[in-house]
Order: sequence, then C-alpha cells, then structure tokens
Amino acid sequence: MIPNILSIAGSDPSGGAGIQADIKAISACGGYAMAAVTALTVQNTVGVRDVQMIAPDFIAAQILALRDDIRIDAVKIGMLGTAAIIEKVAQALEGLEVPIVLDPVMVAKGGDRLLQSDAVAALRALLPRASVITPNLPEAADLLGEAEASTLAAMEAQARALLALGVGAVVLKGGHLAGPVSPDLLAGIQGFTWLQGPRFATDKTHGTGCTLSSALATFLGRGLPMPHAVARAKAYVADAISGADMLDVGRGHGPTHHFHALKDKS
Repeated sequence: MIPNILSIAGSDPSGGAGIQADIKAISACGGYAMAAVTALTVQNTVGVRDVQMIAPDFIAAQILALRDDIRIDAVKIGMLGTAAIIEKVAQALEGLEVPIVLDPVMVAKGGDRLLQSDAVAALRALLPRASVITPNLPEAADLLGEAEASTLAAMEAQARALLALGVGAVVLKGGHLAGPVSPDLLAGIQGFTWLQGPRFATDKTHGTGCTLSSALATFLGRGLPMPHAVARAKAYVADAISGADMLDVGRGHGPTHHFHALKDKS
C-alpha cells in the first residue's frame, strides 16, 4: 500500500524547496504527498524577498482536517517560523503515533533567517516529539547555542548533545565541512553510523534539506528501519544533485532534479 505522507512546511514559489520540493520528493520515493502550509514566501533561486506567516490556528486546522479524513503514515516538519506556530503544530499532532521527521529550517540557503530567534527555545521543546531530526551544521549549532562543528569529532559531540534533548535519532548533515566527501552522521539508540557520499561541484543544491527529510519520511512511512531509510534518502538526494544539470532554473542556487529517475522520452 502506498503510504500517505504529510508535509508541514512553507511554500517556495520557485519550486526547489519547501512544500513544492517535499511533494516532489515524496512522490518520487513512493509516497502519496499531502501538505499543510505554514508560510508563504517571496523567493527565487537568488534569495528570499519576503515571508508571510500563516495564522497558527489555520495551520492547525489544515492538519486536523487531514487527520479527520485521511490515514497519515508519516510526517515531515519543515519551516515553522514562530513559537506560536510551533506550539499549535505540536497540539495538532497530539496522539498521532507515526514517524515524524523534523527538519529544523532556520536559515535559507542565501542566509535569510526563516525561524525567529525567540522561537528557537520552542523548537527545542518540540524535539522529543520527533522520531528523527535532520539539522545541518549551522542549524545544530543554533539549536545547541554552540559554535558550528568543523570536525567529525565535533559532529559526534553535537549529535550526542542533540540526543540528550530527547529526540529519537539525529541525522547530522556534514555538507558544510570541506573535503571530497559529504559526511552525514546517524546517531541514535543503535550508536553512531557514518554515511559518506560524494561531494558534487555544483551550486544546484537549493532545497536539499527539504528533499532529504521528505525522502526519509517517505521511506519510514513505507516501513523501512531507520538506518535503511536514512541510507536510501541520502542516496536519493545524491542522485537528485547529480542529475540537476538536466535543469535550467534560475541564476542562483538552482534546485535538484527530484525526478532524475525519469528518462527523457522526447
């Protein structure tokens, strides 16, 4: 049976990140995609120009309407923006016992802040509700109030600190480190597992965090164990990046190719 995957995230009109990327990744990885929109953004591949947050009660109403009618097999949470939205989303998910993947969207690729500074504490309080979180190195540092990790040993220390906040598992993404490989760390009750992948010489990486977390939610919703789901999601993102040159979208950080597996029949 195809799993129903709910994305709770902001909208990216350029299609590379946010709910647009989530819907593509969920579909490409074998799920049925649904979305509760938390924010409208004015952005393109160059940067974010404006953000309009959706009223917290309206966001909760979207989630509850889906819960009233549709079986939900996994949830991906992305951009939340404010403490009030975080609290309403937490309330709307009460009692839903499915895998929850939390991507702590805090800063856009171009440096624009997408989570208010005073909402970081509320986001920390949401962590125990998540089956797994998928921060990059700046996001992990922001959550912990520490300097950004610059070594593999520092990544392990910060992953351990994030687990201590009550989250079920951590996928700490090491793409910001220098070197020929992109090291990601899966930390949880099974211990630490390093997942190494190639580093692609490309600027077409817009929405990779959204894409990874949505793929991971889909594979968990399909019943894969956490280590297998993380490995499958990382491989999917790597292929999406490697196939991004097939696209010609924008002048800035271009999107990945979510449907890279489809052949051009023209």
